[in-house]
Amino acid sequence: MSNTKISIRFFDDREVRAIWDDENSKWWFSVLDVVAVLSDQNDYTKTRNYWKYLKAKLKKENSQVVSAATQLKILAPDGKKRFADVLDFNGIFALGKEFPAKKANRFIEWFTFSDESIDGKSKTKAYALYDSSFIDNIEVGTTKGLQQIHAYLFGGLYDFAGQIRHKNISKGGFQFALSRFLGETLKQIEAMPELTFDQIVDKYVEMNIAHPFMEGNGRSTRIWLDLILKKRLKNCVDWSKIGKQDYMNAMKLSPIDSTFLNVLLKKALTTKINDREMYMKGIDYSYYYEESDL
Repeated sequence: MSNTKISIRFFDDREVRAIWDDENSKWWFSVLDVVAVLSDQNDYTKTRNYWKYLKAKLKKENSQVVSAATQLKILAPDGKKRFADVLDFNGIFALGKEFPAKKANRFIEWFTFSDESIDGKSKTKAYALYDSSFIDNIEVGTTKGLQQIHAYLFGGLYDFAGQIRHKNISKGGFQFALSRFLGETLKQIEAMPELTFDQIVDKYVEMNIAHPFMEGNGRSTRIWLDLILKKRLKNCVDWSKIGKQDYMNAMKLSPIDSTFLNVLLKKALTTKINDREMYMKGIDYSYYYEESDL
């Protein structure tokens, strides 16, 4: 399964990794991730041992869960790809039933939810962007480039996809750039230098304060940021190294003091700018940041 797509889902702020199987047109899910979630276990070794015990038990019971499991290479905690047990949708559904009802029921409800929302469809478009020729034609570091990204992600989903807003918006009591000054503000941001890491972060912060679209600013601007880093510094952000709460707190502080954001991003820099899995993982985290905690 070369050139496979890796996806990360989040249940109770914990990762459940999935691998796309082009040949059979379906997702395979990491058994260890699901077992860790359902057993409330953070220790990798204990999770693995528990799965070995459960697998032996289910095998004696002639459970189809074991026979349905296969092995695919997936990134291990030590950073290396190793063969690990995976199950498809039906297998994970059956595995969930082997755990206490309260936890399992909530997990199964989450797992079987079909996301046909705007975010879900937009995320699919964001995945597709990597394999499209369009990504190579996006203007880097400009307002037009950001509009191109937004239009690609939300085209057909929002009637304002790619269009600069004409209304004032605020979030959590913070007022973003006033619409009547937005045109001039964006010109000033576009003219900001982007030769060093600090300059690029400053430009990213100012674009976030501008918030040029009615919706979808964060998801679009994070891709925009990575394209600037890629062009100027041959780096990008490994978003999986930045926790959701840390990122949200850093962004809230950034209009006053961007130090925390600067440190977070710098620690997460990677040279894997052409790594497909790094990009896909970044999209998963980027969209996760936008999920409501309610």
